[in-house]
Amino acid sequence: MRKYWLLFSQVVTVLLAVYFVLVSLKPQWLARPGEAAVAVFEAPADNNKQAAGGGPGSLRAAAKAASGAVVSINASKVAARTQSKEDPWFRYFFGDQSRTEPQVGLGSGVIVSPSGYILTNNHVIVGADDIEVILNDSRKARAKVIGTDPETDLAILKIELDALPVIVLGSSESLEIGDQVLAIGNPFGVGQTVTSGIVSALGRNQLGINVFENFIQTDAAINPGNSGGALVDTQGRLLGINTAIFSRSGGSMGIGFAIPVSTARQVLDSILKDGQVTRGWIGVEPQDLTGEMIKTFNLSAKSGVIITGVLQNGPAAAAGIRPGDVVVAVGSVQVRTVSELLSAVAALKPGVSENFKLQRQNEVLALAVTPGKRQRPAMPR
Repeated sequence: MRKYWLLFSQVVTVLLAVYFVLVSLKPQWLARPGEAAVAVFEAPADNNKQAAGGGPGSLRAAAKAASGAVVSINASKVAARTQSKEDPWFRYFFGDQSRTEPQVGLGSGVIVSPSGYILTNNHVIVGADDIEVILNDSRKARAKVIGTDPETDLAILKIELDALPVIVLGSSESLEIGDQVLAIGNPFGVGQTVTSGIVSALGRNQLGINVFENFIQTDAAINPGNSGGALVDTQGRLLGINTAIFSRSGGSMGIGFAIPVSTARQVLDSILKDGQVTRGWIGVEPQDLTGEMIKTFNLSAKSGVIITGVLQNGPAAAAGIRPGDVVVAVGSVQVRTVSELLSAVAALKPGVSENFKLQRQNEVLALAVTPGKRQRPAMPR
């Protein structure tokens, strides 16, 4: 009996060994007709669609929607030939330096119209003798300067190409701190680059960058060459024109500034309509009202902008504004800082009067002021 039991055990062992070999090497031999030989894990159909869109949190769609309309700009300026370089003695001592290479500046721009109009920064193209625009699809074109506004650091270019990609303009007024944004441009000339971040602050001013400042601050990486590029929302809509960075090293430190699209749109419309941006001017020297001033001069106003000087025969003087008056509002716009007063006055139409609400000692006044035309700053040579 024991002999048969040992034989049975050996047979079972051999059969199990054969089974495991077949399972490992030839599983299809053991499959039933119509059944799959090996079970696999497939992603659900919804997950496949999600992956095609970039997955949760992906900004692929926004980048794709906006990138085509963001261009690279090469602005070149012919180097000046000084008289000393033409002098024979200068050539004798220093060699022939008559052949000079052009200076080339790099920047970015945004196509905002099928007609070929491009928004960029004025500092990208100022003084340039030749401007080349390179599209994301590698097409190139020479650009013509339609108009500039140095006080907001904006410029309008135009190129002549067909089938241009155009960005959709968003609403910078609806932005809030914490909103997610993308910065698109050509940093350091390496080619189009997309970075992401959030809106860090709104209404940044008194930075000494432009005359009129109302910047969107973002921590999306902005570097030299990004100037004039696009700041867009998660739908790929234009929110601002990237214009400056705060940096001690020359690279991004997480503090970048963009001009709101509302300002850019106003400049664009004015230049295309009138050939220039026309702003109001009243001829005053304003200063932010501080708690120390209120106490020192025993002012009843608790907020506003104090007038420290009035230009003789200027619009403000003609309307009766005096030094020491505190401007509280321009029309329906409340003013609390010099920057807000400057912007409110600049938005006025020259020759059309507007009511100014003032606080003079304990008296509240409403004066009708007819603004003049603000003179454009002298262009650098």
